[in-house]
Amino acid sequence: MSIKSVAAKLFASKIYSETLAWANKPVETQQHVFKSLIKDAKNTEFGKDHNFGTIKTVEDFQKNVPVRDYEDLKTYIEKVKLGEENILWKGKPLYFAKTSGTTSGAKYIPLTKESMPTHVNAARNAILHYIHETKNADFVDGKMIFLQGSPILTEKHGVKFGRLSGIVAHFVPKYLQKNRMPSWETNCIEDWETKVNAIVGETINENMSVISGIPSWVQMYFERLQEKSGGKKISEIFKNFNLFIYGGVNYEPYRAKFEQMIGKKVDSIELFPASEGFFAYQSRNFGIKNEEGMLLLLNSGIFYEFIKTEEFFEENPKSYTIGEVEVGVNYALIVSTNAGLWRYNIGDTVQFTSLFPHRLIVSGRIKHYISAFGEHVIANEVENAMKEATAGTTIVINEFTVAPQINPSSGLPYHEWFVEFETEPENMEVFAEAIDNSMRKQNIYYDDLITGSVLRKVVITKVSKNGFQEYMKSQGKLGGQNKTPRLSNDRKIADNLK
Repeated sequence: MSIKSVAAKLFASKIYSETLAWANKPVETQQHVFKSLIKDAKNTEFGKDHNFGTIKTVEDFQKNVPVRDYEDLKTYIEKVKLGEENILWKGKPLYFAKTSGTTSGAKYIPLTKESMPTHVNAARNAILHYIHETKNADFVDGKMIFLQGSPILTEKHGVKFGRLSGIVAHFVPKYLQKNRMPSWETNCIEDWETKVNAIVGETINENMSVISGIPSWVQMYFERLQEKSGGKKISEIFKNFNLFIYGGVNYEPYRAKFEQMIGKKVDSIELFPASEGFFAYQSRNFGIKNEEGMLLLLNSGIFYEFIKTEEFFEENPKSYTIGEVEVGVNYALIVSTNAGLWRYNIGDTVQFTSLFPHRLIVSGRIKHYISAFGEHVIANEVENAMKEATAGTTIVINEFTVAPQINPSSGLPYHEWFVEFETEPENMEVFAEAIDNSMRKQNIYYDDLITGSVLRKVVITKVSKNGFQEYMKSQGKLGGQNKTPRLSNDRKIADNLK
């Protein structure tokens, strides 16, 4: 056992104890964060505009500050981009993370001196919790790869601009620098396909022990490795690869394909990072073994509120705090942060799987759903349906998305599932029936529409090999932190895939 792995276990024990302390006091922890945020921002322009000096309670805060999305906050952000100080948060931010918006074009999310360490520490602590849980730290002596955006940054008015993953690349601890792959030069390549090929060339002969990234793009990396190695399994190429770290999308639709490519089962850690904050990571042993969900980080400079999705589009929906949430309810996630975001709707929806500790799953996007007929189908439902339909079969899925077909050339409308298969079903009708049965079981409104002959059962449309990659490339969103929406309420993606 190396000195580095012994040190990692000791550090992991320390971080676990610290986390346990705040996780067991969720309401008190969040109250402390709330008071600190209000105090630090009361003299900013936003704080003065919204009476932070008079705010004593969460109820005061909710009365003075409306829930906002990026467009609603844009006037303040534009001032910060022009170099003005004390607008959303004290001073200037260190960075702006540039991210793609579905309705706003590019979005620029501030990262401050106070918020930046929370991103870095959360990623570190996720790995340390895994070490504490498994007592396995041997991987720290191997090579680690983090598939991410370019770390090249630009600067305006004293603030640097870049992709979040590229910004974080500047904060890799010194003790990991020698283990980190790929090289800085390769990481700076902008074109994703060129970058992946370069990464394959640099890593194929290395002792890779940890691989991290969004599953769809790690899959592309694995496919290129197999091409270059003559079809070898990833576990044959990297004999010590035993830990996969991922975030951004649900891993389950990719799991069968990954296990097929890897050639064995490997441990995994799920993360919930975003430009707006690092919200949660997988941690299983706070008294509940093998519990689904990620630990919500309540002590990271973020105050959380939750709005029930069925109430979200009402005029004045109720916001719930951490002491009021329930297991199994679908909530829109609202955050106020030490980067200067206030009652900000990040667009993700979550469901709690346990309380004390507070664990959750990402169930979808508040604007990514299908409700062409009032069914309000969400991402978590279609992913569960795909998981159930493929369980115990030889079917392997590369990627899929779902869209409504409102005006078919004949017959009733339906939900169309666009699926890129690695291994197809022996009987497509049986496969479609399994998906439909799962959807009806999960969503009572969808079941009513089928029973009432408003909709017919799902239709499967096969997508050609690499069809989703080609679609993302055509949209200028190949690689990095970009993800194909799991479902949509219109036909924009569907028509492109066709």
